[in-house]
Amino acid sequence: MRFMMLMIPGGYESAQPGQMPTADQVAPMMAYNAELQKAGVLLSLEGLHPPATGARVSFAGGQAQVRHGPFPETREALGGFWMIDVASQDEAIAWARRCPASVNEVIEVRRVQEMEDFPADVQEVVAGFPDMQTLPPTH
Repeated sequence: MRFMMLMIPGGYESAQPGQMPTADQVAPMMAYNAELQKAGVLLSLEGLHPPATGARVSFAGGQAQVRHGPFPETREALGGFWMIDVASQDEAIAWARRCPASVNEVIEVRRVQEMEDFPADVQEVVAGFPDMQTLPPTH
């Protein structure tokens, strides 16, 4: 089963553009990432720039509206993620618990929707797009 572990660092919602972690913060995280990789459960991982550099597209009234960051009303912001493949949610949580996160960080563990989770009619619609069943890596 695939799970996404979402890193939510406290205060990241108000981080300034260009704000990056320090080498002292990155070193233990890289050791953790190496553990995930060595165990054969890591599928991908990425860090995200602060929300101040992002944009949100909403669809009020059926029309796309774009709003650029920062987003002052935001209480939490995603800082990055790991995609892992493990046997159960308990195993995913066990990996999240091993993360060298700081006291102001939270990891949300969410299962990825697999095709077999959907009803037959949805699977039939998706089957019409075979090239999208497994997308190639972007880099």
